[in-house]
Amino acid sequence: MDGLKYILTIAGSDSVGGAGIQADIKTIFSLGQYAASAITAVTAQNTCGVRAIQAVDAKVLSAQIDAVLEDIPVDAIKIGMVYTKENVAAIRESLAKNNYRGHLVLDPVLVATSGDMLAKADFLQSLKAELFPLCTVLTPNISEAEAISGMKISNIDDMVECGRRIVAECHCKNVLVKGGHSTGEKMTDILVCGDGSYKAFSAEKIDSQNTHGTGCTLSSAIATYLAMGFPLEEAVAQAKDYVYNAIRAANDAKVGHGHGSTNHFWGLERKGNK
Repeated sequence: MDGLKYILTIAGSDSVGGAGIQADIKTIFSLGQYAASAITAVTAQNTCGVRAIQAVDAKVLSAQIDAVLEDIPVDAIKIGMVYTKENVAAIRESLAKNNYRGHLVLDPVLVATSGDMLAKADFLQSLKAELFPLCTVLTPNISEAEAISGMKISNIDDMVECGRRIVAECHCKNVLVKGGHSTGEKMTDILVCGDGSYKAFSAEKIDSQNTHGTGCTLSSAIATYLAMGFPLEEAVAQAKDYVYNAIRAANDAKVGHGHGSTNHFWGLERKGNK
């Protein structure tokens, strides 16, 4: 398997397969790279909502991360749903113990597409203090960015200001504020860099119910492109294109009775049809 890049995803398991660890592995595989995983929590969920969550014991989570980092030359790590402050500490300790210095993409998963909470109430402050400063890029959606920054976002200028506030206050290197949940005909994400500069990424909004796991998919795609050697701005652009086409390719599909999954394999299907 010479030439493969190795990406470790640290996230929760989604029993319906559209988000979390399952979405991450599908994404990394679809982009032609190798996925390893460490599970932070087991969820019982489907396209309509989350029924139950059981956090993985912090020692077990540490053991998973250590097992991967001790054995495989990981090029990038994606962190998704962590759920408890104990698991935040476990991740930080394992990264330090194994002297990990590669790319780290953190998707601060607080709320599922269905609206269900995916984090404990005392979790956010721990996440901000322990893991935000280690990130290559943080990828909050608008509601998550509001919770992190304490400010309300109403427009693009607010997204820029919010990103700058998070960079300054949370010591993040870069922040991608995702605008997919905003109203309007276009989806605009704002990448704010450590020096305060920013770049907007816009695309036409697709009218689709199949958006379950788009945040997980985007962050794991960014991590994969970073592992492949793309500069951050290009990695974000490539990842957004991947997610856009995954939503479009699933537009006529019907998976479940709620927010269905995107089509992670659209690129492979396109290659197969040539």
